[in-house]
Amino acid sequence: MLAARLTEDRGVRVLLLEAGGSDSAKEVRIPAAFSKLFKSSCDWNYSTEEEPHLNGRRLYWPRGKMIGGSSSMNAMIYVRGNRADYDGWKQLGNEDWGFADVLPYFEKAENRDASGTAGPDGPLNVCDLRCVNEITRAFLAAAEEIGIPANHDFNGATQEGAGLYHVTQKNGSRHSASDAYLKPARRRPNLTVLTGAHATRVIIENHRAVGVEYLRGGAIRRARAESEVVLAGGAVNSPQLLLLSGIGPADELRSAGVHSIHDLPGVGKNLQDHPMVSVGYLCAKPVSLASAESVSNFLKWLIFKQGPLTSNVAEAGIFRRTQEGLSAPDLQVLFGPAYYVNHGLDRRKEHCFGFGPTLIAPESRGSITLRSSNPVDAPAIRADYLSTHADMRVIVEGVRLARELAHTRAFQPYRGDELHPGTQVKSDDEIAAFIRAEAQTLYHPVGTCKMGTDALAVVDPRLSVRGIERLRVVDASVMPRIPAGNTNAPTIMIAEKAAELIRGESNS
Repeated sequence: MLAARLTEDRGVRVLLLEAGGSDSAKEVRIPAAFSKLFKSSCDWNYSTEEEPHLNGRRLYWPRGKMIGGSSSMNAMIYVRGNRADYDGWKQLGNEDWGFADVLPYFEKAENRDASGTAGPDGPLNVCDLRCVNEITRAFLAAAEEIGIPANHDFNGATQEGAGLYHVTQKNGSRHSASDAYLKPARRRPNLTVLTGAHATRVIIENHRAVGVEYLRGGAIRRARAESEVVLAGGAVNSPQLLLLSGIGPADELRSAGVHSIHDLPGVGKNLQDHPMVSVGYLCAKPVSLASAESVSNFLKWLIFKQGPLTSNVAEAGIFRRTQEGLSAPDLQVLFGPAYYVNHGLDRRKEHCFGFGPTLIAPESRGSITLRSSNPVDAPAIRADYLSTHADMRVIVEGVRLARELAHTRAFQPYRGDELHPGTQVKSDDEIAAFIRAEAQTLYHPVGTCKMGTDALAVVDPRLSVRGIERLRVVDASVMPRIPAGNTNAPTIMIAEKAAELIRGESNS
């Protein structure tokens, strides 16, 4: 996205390095097939270290390793977040990052197609789902039945309530950041895109970034930067690359065998993510996505871009505050007409539906550190999920809310046996034990190169790495606090704003 915006100026030349390959796989295009990309060649296939508050489990972390990154393998949910999120960023010393400041960049990105508030004709298609399962309609009716108000636009005046998600799709297919921005720009002579190019180190001379070293075709290569180097590897790879380049906590670098160039203690710290757990039921009617992968449905998608394969699986949701006095929701409940356990990797033949109670305002903080100085070694990810009682309380309440929804009149025609956690799990302690055994990531890591002015800030409010000239970070890692909602939209907003910052500085 950033490369496309910058090369709108014909006087700017951009080299984009992508460690993965193309985004041409049919599983990228078919919305309902996104989980089939997990643990494939399109996935970095990361895992956390043993999580101390989740029974010592190592949690699988999928991250997109292809053109478009994780926007080419996510569930396509488009949520800006809550205005309080960005006003909170501003209160932390990040001027020009309050909600009123960032709203124009959300709007600049969006092309609203038959959904929500009308916006400008931006490159990214944001639309309503083409095909909504009847059980999802029951979910919305169930929410209304227990007093949760309907919300027809989570990106509108208020975030709270129950509604269908807007998605990044176009004509029934995924519309990733690559589709929206990069593909239309690739014909430009001032843009070069190299796939299979694994960045290994930023070249620093006299505390100035002058280029990048990368591995391609089995050989180490170098690219010099005439203006600046921008990292956009996400909350895992951007801090890893800074650390490999000698930028980070000096003692950690020495332990990993990396020469310290600039002691920047916040690199890799402040890791935040949204943990979720599945509350699942058998479906008493054969109407879920269990039969979506039939030949007839594939042909319906292939020819008409219609039918159940246009589903993003997590079709609807709820945003809710679990306590009075909160400035924004701390609980999100996703709903899908499918059996979605273990990232969709565990399959069942029966028809099922499920809820995903998710903590979206975590107190817990983790870290990214190097295992070694070898750039192809995955870094050590310590999410430290649910390290506080307050964090666990929110998900426990989310499980209870999911059960309350499932036992409404609206769900009565569909509700079969409870699969997860099971009716034998009743008390808060039993629910917490279930969560420790089953919780997983909702794929939203942020914060490891946080923006700010304090001692642990990695980049300043202009996204420049503190203490290193001509080096920026532009991705979810710069978020000082995680937004209340899915993080694809805020990441695209950051890139839109960064493009303007960079152009403004270049022009001056």
